[in-house]
Amino acid sequence: MMYLYVMASEEMITITKAEYDRLLAQQTEIDYLKHQLAELKRLIFGTKSERFISPDPHQGSLFDLPVAESTEKEQEDISYTRTKPEKAEKKHPLRAELPSHLLRKTEVIEPENVPEGAKHIGDEVTEVLEYDPANIYVRRIVRPKYIVASSDESTKIAIADLPSLPIPKGNAGSSMIAYILISKFIDHLPYFRQSKMLKRQNLHIPDSTIGGWANAAIERWLIPVHDVLRKLIVQTNYLGADETPMPVLSEDKPGATHRGYYWVYFDPVRKLVCFDYRKTRGREGPRDFLNGFTGHLLSDGYGAYSDLDPEGLIVHLACWAHVRRKYEHSKANDKRRSEEMLSMIQRLYEVEREAKDRNLTYQEIKELRQEKSTVILKEIELCLEKESGSVLPKSAIGMAISYTVKLWPRLTRYTEDGRFNIDNNLVENAIRPVALGYVN
Repeated sequence: MMYLYVMASEEMITITKAEYDRLLAQQTEIDYLKHQLAELKRLIFGTKSERFISPDPHQGSLFDLPVAESTEKEQEDISYTRTKPEKAEKKHPLRAELPSHLLRKTEVIEPENVPEGAKHIGDEVTEVLEYDPANIYVRRIVRPKYIVASSDESTKIAIADLPSLPIPKGNAGSSMIAYILISKFIDHLPYFRQSKMLKRQNLHIPDSTIGGWANAAIERWLIPVHDVLRKLIVQTNYLGADETPMPVLSEDKPGATHRGYYWVYFDPVRKLVCFDYRKTRGREGPRDFLNGFTGHLLSDGYGAYSDLDPEGLIVHLACWAHVRRKYEHSKANDKRRSEEMLSMIQRLYEVEREAKDRNLTYQEIKELRQEKSTVILKEIELCLEKESGSVLPKSAIGMAISYTVKLWPRLTRYTEDGRFNIDNNLVENAIRPVALGYVN
């Protein structure tokens, strides 16, 4: 039986290796639970900013106060003259001019009691922004009918064809349908709220009718457009992908919601974005959508994006923003290691800012990364090799290092092509507005 000696304050105790392993496992579990608790507190109370400022060794801390000297110093009489600082001139904010493209309705107000023959020397013009509520009107389509006699003494009725309407046999025009869909999916206004807004203009339309118009227009016009976009977006060799959960109302459970997922695919070169709704977060979502896609796919470390193509025709890129987030969250666990890694990641982003500021071409971006970023990546790799065996695997810093090591080949591939982004932030920006609305 193996015995270990452990220092406990001023005395040494002897325990078995099994007992030592048990205590180590307990400490690992405690560290993991502390990290989970810190993450929960961050989500509820903490700031969402991930900005990292490298510590300046020459800059003191406001709270690192020097230790007071124990020896008393002689009192010194200090005299001074207080001078009142000059009051800075208050700057009045400049009022921005109203846009020139807006319609101007001119109102002329003549002064009273102006004698005849007074000379007009100019005008004092004041512009005030006003709002006229949306003008809802009825489009009345009149088609005259005529009886036309033919040479064979028969008659027929002549009438013009009815213009194309967004909903066959419906009484909602294209502008009304567009207003409903934009209000719903861009401004996130539920149908019942739109119904109340219309009611204020003395137009009573039930929310069920508004929803019926929207669903009919979506099936007839928007789904075919989405199908074309879906086929078009995979006709490239570089995409970014991400997913987000959302509560979904359905007819299956009235009044309740289930957890659905929006999968988002983004073409950074052509600036195309396509949303794909799925009921689950399973691999079948991206596997179905990306069927036939070959090239590079940028994503986080979620396993559903792996092994999408059995022939290995999809090459994976990983997101440095997700890596940076791991170390930002591990600072409370291991400040030194976390800030060391964050400082090196910050240098990677400085290279990206330089490329953007210089407005470089894709080829020039690749050359700049090969010159500067690859050197920083080598430093990070050496740091990972050094620290990976020195941290507890379930600690916050241990999980951050493990995450980075696992995705390392994917994290370095962005330097191979100037089109590739260092992170997936553009996709996350496309997802962000989804959180404001819901699907029903």
